[in-house]
Amino acid sequence: MMLFSEHNFHDRRGRVGSIEVICGSMFSGKTEELIRRLKRAQFAKLPVEIFKPEIDVRYGVNEVVSHDSNSIPSTPVSNSSAILLLSADTKVVGIDEAQFFDEELPNVCVELANRGIRVIVAGLDMDYLGKPFGPIPAIMAIAEDVTKVHAVCMQCGAPANYSYRLQDSDARVLLGEKESYEPRCRSCYYKLNER
Repeated sequence: MMLFSEHNFHDRRGRVGSIEVICGSMFSGKTEELIRRLKRAQFAKLPVEIFKPEIDVRYGVNEVVSHDSNSIPSTPVSNSSAILLLSADTKVVGIDEAQFFDEELPNVCVELANRGIRVIVAGLDMDYLGKPFGPIPAIMAIAEDVTKVHAVCMQCGAPANYSYRLQDSDARVLLGEKESYEPRCRSCYYKLNER
């Protein structure tokens, strides 16, 4: 599948598709904003489907749940291509924790948008090392809209866009909560990462 096709963002029925990204650090409100946008679409009576990686079972298997305990039903999938199996009348697709998906996710997002579907993707843009994380940077590049949300630095109170890992682990993927991560601003993140 190619990222860009001769299709524009209008499908055969005249619907306009798009890709939106909500990104930031841990505890920045990414999932909260995703849920807000999806519930507004449901309020407008648009058919919505929500997906998340099946490895993310921190709050529940069949729900996307924010740190503030807001939730919306979702479908866990093992790979991004499974998202393409959604129902034919779907108008809005939400994808949470997108950093955990495979590198095919940008192509899936383009395919959905070219079908006339509004695609809303939420995820970490950087890992705990401050490096671009998974397919998020590629999706940001092809999105019509990118919203970067910030947490509050737990050291100084400044806007935070880094996820500082509290646990001693070199694994790139370490599912966790407040016991595992803290949001940090650039200054506090790099000061505390000096070894």
